[in-house]
Amino acid sequence: MRLIATFFYAGLLRPAPGTWGSLAALPAAYLLLVLGGFWLLLAATVVAFVLGYIATQKLTADGEDEDPSWIVIDEVVGMWIALFPVGYGAMMMGVDFWRLWPGWVSGFVLFRLFDIWKPWLVGWADRRGDAMGVMLDDVIAGIFAALVSVALAGIAHGFLMAS
Repeated sequence: MRLIATFFYAGLLRPAPGTWGSLAALPAAYLLLVLGGFWLLLAATVVAFVLGYIATQKLTADGEDEDPSWIVIDEVVGMWIALFPVGYGAMMMGVDFWRLWPGWVSGFVLFRLFDIWKPWLVGWADRRGDAMGVMLDDVIAGIFAALVSVALAGIAHGFLMAS
């Protein structure tokens, strides 16, 4: 369980284990995209969410700390969701995933911003104080990051196309 929760021990890195977990999610996402495209990333995200929930539930059952900083599988899931527009967009355009590098950057930066800031629904999920809340706040932060990344891409492409 600890291997899953720490995402292969990335959560044990200091300082800022959440950032390390998010960074570790990037090469894993790239590998998933190369091996099976967007659909494999989507499937892996669902599997990681379920396994992460189970691991978090078991590892926090003593009630001492409902969201230990070393549990970063939630950051991995959220980061992968933030990268959905990159994977799907590259698949639809038939280009290499790195051609959409601004989406990798915005996905990472925006996910970390929403995960740390915890606005609106992200904060609501975080305040649940249970394993589902641990996982759900990062899912919502990932969705917010993905939506803002899509909006930024639309703005950038609109400006670039108009020029």
